[in-house]
Amino acid sequence: MVEIKQNTATPLCGTTLALIQFAVCEELRLDVLQGAANARPIHQPRVKPTVPSSVQYVRPPLTEPLDTLVLESGERLEGEIKYYDYGVVSVIYHLPFATDWSSLMQLASRWIWEIDFAKLVEPLVRQRLENARAAMVKPYESWLSEDYFIFHVREAEGNPTASELVHQRGQEIAQLVRGDRQLLSPGECAEVLNSQISYYASDAAVVGWNAAFLYDSIAGAETAIQLLEYANTQLLEFRHYDELLTGILDNVYDMIDEKRGMLARWRMSSSATKLHTVLLDVEELTERADNAIKFLSDMFSARLYRLASTRIGVPDYKNLVAQKLKTAEDLYQYMVEQFNQSRAFFLEVTVVLILLIELYYAFRGHPV
Repeated sequence: MVEIKQNTATPLCGTTLALIQFAVCEELRLDVLQGAANARPIHQPRVKPTVPSSVQYVRPPLTEPLDTLVLESGERLEGEIKYYDYGVVSVIYHLPFATDWSSLMQLASRWIWEIDFAKLVEPLVRQRLENARAAMVKPYESWLSEDYFIFHVREAEGNPTASELVHQRGQEIAQLVRGDRQLLSPGECAEVLNSQISYYASDAAVVGWNAAFLYDSIAGAETAIQLLEYANTQLLEFRHYDELLTGILDNVYDMIDEKRGMLARWRMSSSATKLHTVLLDVEELTERADNAIKFLSDMFSARLYRLASTRIGVPDYKNLVAQKLKTAEDLYQYMVEQFNQSRAFFLEVTVVLILLIELYYAFRGHPV
């Protein structure tokens, strides 16, 4: 265990987790990947209360250990890498701590704002995937990344209940979640702590957009950690499809501006077909990412997931993707209508030409 320097007499024990995720391809074939690496299926998350298989992955991600990562500060992080079938790779590093609130807040601020974990981790991920390229379907040239931090406190001085801890240390918890070293205003603290959720009197989760605070046992925190990880993979996927659709729509607008005139409209058929194919692919891929996990009977986990996804912005990006899919569908219909109009005009011109030819020969007295 790494011991962080103590400044006060308020001991805390727990683990800091850094989640770094990359969108690497449209699909990862886990069966191929499992044969090419030492990856194994991850265990299904435990839930509260202990109800077996209440939260299930449709296709559980594969996981394998990583070498120790040593930061410039000397901190040694143990980690693992997970592979999701919808093309996301997730890296999780752990740092156990036994410290005080002040030191933990300093660590949170440094990790969130000063260390570029994605830059440190991306070469490691690329090296792992280099040996398993056959498992990657339509790999991306550039990778989008997301990072997220979890501060899991399993023991606090005096063993307070969750409500007592939040009441006594609300300011510190808010600063951890924000990664801020300065005192926050009462209004900002209240905004952060409004995202608190608890099942038992002894546990609490406070979720922010780039970090979360957990007060729970190791087993109890497992579900929250996996749901936070899953929500961040969703955010990453919807960010990717938002950027993809933005580029597609820009290209379609440029094409429509360039293709003016009857002949250009005639050529819209192939462009419309390509656009519709992309739309179907995006809808299928987003649906796969959206339905990768199921809540069979555990309503608390479902509420925790909804809170986490809302706080980190999944619904916002999901709505952006839905709006752009609707816009793209409208453009597809417009392009089809333009093609149909040009085809109808061509047919009308053809009929008129045939009539003119028949009239010409009729007046000349020669049968056609």
